[in-house]
Amino acid sequence: MAIINYRPTTPGRRGMTSQDNSEITTKKPLRSLLAVKRQKSGRNNQGRITTRHRGGGARKFYRMVNFNLPEGTTATIEQIEYDPNRSARIARIKDTAGTYHYIIAALGMKAGQKIYSDKQPAIDTGNRLPLKNIPTGSIIYGIELQPGRGAQLVRSAGNKAQLMAKEGSNVQVRLPSGEVRMVNSECMASIGAVGNEKHQNIKVGKAGRSRRKGIRPTVRGIAMNAADHPHGGGDGGAHGIGRNPRTPWGQPTLGFKTRRRKTTTKFIVRGRHAAKRK
Repeated sequence: MAIINYRPTTPGRRGMTSQDNSEITTKKPLRSLLAVKRQKSGRNNQGRITTRHRGGGARKFYRMVNFNLPEGTTATIEQIEYDPNRSARIARIKDTAGTYHYIIAALGMKAGQKIYSDKQPAIDTGNRLPLKNIPTGSIIYGIELQPGRGAQLVRSAGNKAQLMAKEGSNVQVRLPSGEVRMVNSECMASIGAVGNEKHQNIKVGKAGRSRRKGIRPTVRGIAMNAADHPHGGGDGGAHGIGRNPRTPWGQPTLGFKTRRRKTTTKFIVRGRHAAKRK
C-alpha cells in the first residue's frame, strides 16, 4: 500500500496525504453484516462525558467483525473492504456452510485465497490456530488472552507480534509495544501481520478532516485560566507547565502509574518501558 500525495492547491492540501485504496476490491459492504452505530459524543449512559473531544463526524455503519472463528472453519476470501471504524482493512469471507463473516485482513491477503481455523492447519497468512501449534519465531496477530474469548490483542493497522518461546502451558509473546507477555498456549492467534501498514504515515492536513472523523478541538491546559486547569493562569503568560504536570482534574500524568488491575501483572515477563530505561 502506498501513500497518495496531493498538489498544494490550498493551504489545507499542502502536506496532506491519504491512503491508496487499490487493495480494496469493493465499495459495497454486505448489508447483513452491518449494524447501526449511534453517535454518543463520548458520553456514557448517564450523559456524562467520559471521553473528551468527541462529537459530530460523518455517519457510518458498524461492520460486524468476527474475532472468534470457530475451529474447523474453512473459508474463501471474497472481498477486501474498507472499514470506517478501524484502521485495518477487513476481509469478507464465505465458509463452506455458505455463511459470510468479516475478519481483520492480514498483509498480503487477496480475494480467492482460502483460510483455515483449526488445530493444525498450514502455517500460512490468515490461518488461525492455537499458540501451542505455532512455530517459535512466527509473526502473529489477533491474539486471544483467554481461550474462546476471541482476538483481543494486535488488531490495528500494521501491527504484529512475535511468538518468542514456549514454557509448559504458556507461551511468551512479544507485543508491538515491546512488552513480552505470557499467554495460555491454548489461545488462538492468526498467522501474519495486520494489513494497511502505511496507515501511521498519513498526514491529516487540515482541521476539517479531523472533524469528519468525530474528533473535536483540544485546548492546551497552559492556555486556560487557573480556575479551569492546573496548568492555567500566570501573569503575562507562563512558559512550561512546571514540575508537576496534571490532568484537568488534578491527577498526576506523564509517568504516573494508573494501572489498577494488578492480577495480570504476573504474566508480564518484560515491560514495555524496559528498553527505555537502558
